[in-house]
Amino acid sequence: MDLFMKCAIEEAELSRSEGGIPIGSVLVRGGRILGKGHNRRVQQDDPVLHAEIDCIRNAGRIGSYREMALYSTLMPCYLCAGAVVQFGIGKVVAGESESFAGAREFLEMHGVEVIDLDLTVCKDMLQSFIEERPEIWCEDIGEEWPPV
Repeated sequence: MDLFMKCAIEEAELSRSEGGIPIGSVLVRGGRILGKGHNRRVQQDDPVLHAEIDCIRNAGRIGSYREMALYSTLMPCYLCAGAVVQFGIGKVVAGESESFAGAREFLEMHGVEVIDLDLTVCKDMLQSFIEERPEIWCEDIGEEWPPV
């Protein structure tokens, strides 16, 4: 595992320690982290403050995003994939997509290189949260709780 995914995992752990959903993200260009973020939906009572959105916000206005890579502990959803496509981020590296398939096909259809590392540490972290807080997880991915 590389340094950038380790940093994304640290962000996910930070979210968990704050009572939030353990998903983290970092934005990288030329071997340098320009932004970090984690899912803050619960902490900030903000339905769109996913890890990738938080990360891009924290990077600030940086001009062109073309040569950037977005690392995320989970495959981005359509909301976050839309931001990747909108800003022209060229590469997404996901820690896993087993817990949530996300929008891989959408990203690839728009020319984004997608790499799924299928990391056990990312799966275990999210699965443990889903078991403990299924209602928060379902809210995050737009599913009804309890299941109908």
